[in-house]
Amino acid sequence: MPSRTSVLLITAAAACVALAPSRAQAQWWSRAPADFEDCADRAEKSPSKEEKAAKLSECHSKFAGRRKVGGGYTYFDFMQNRHFDIAGPNPTPEEQKKIDEQYIVYLDQERRSTIAAAAFTAKQQQQLQQASLRTETGKVPVPRQSPAKQQAATGDLRSGDLRSRTRAPNCAKGSFSCEWPRLSGGLNDIKKLFSPSPNRAKRS
Repeated sequence: MPSRTSVLLITAAAACVALAPSRAQAQWWSRAPADFEDCADRAEKSPSKEEKAAKLSECHSKFAGRRKVGGGYTYFDFMQNRHFDIAGPNPTPEEQKKIDEQYIVYLDQERRSTIAAAAFTAKQQQQLQQASLRTETGKVPVPRQSPAKQQAATGDLRSGDLRSRTRAPNCAKGSFSCEWPRLSGGLNDIKKLFSPSPNRAKRS
């Protein structure tokens, strides 16, 4: 009869042979996700929200690229606010080098844009200052008359008003005060006609 030790060894060997295919099958089912979308699909099946959030965070840190509809992957560089096409779920060293080179070009363009904007702003401020200076120089102050000249001009106006009043008094037409000077002048003319002049009296 076989010994007890040999029986145990045979049983252990048989168990190893029987378990080998099942282990291989379990490893195939638990393979690593291929890309972010695959990882996110697996995270969605998590039993709790906490586990789901933890697995999604792991997916974000593990895969930088995102699957494209037509095939291939795209990488979004938030520093440049730009997408780059890549071959796999993560950029290769060569692809990462090209992305970094484009970032240097982006920084140079940003620097030039900033310098141009600053120069444009300075030019606008200079033009506004020049326009304000031209406006201020265009405002020539009107010379004011001295008080003595103002008084003299006022006196001339008053004397002129007095003369105009004496020459042509403002009175109602037909009143005695207005008609008397004309009548008296007419009477004087009639007297001159009928009264002999001193020269005529001497001749006679």
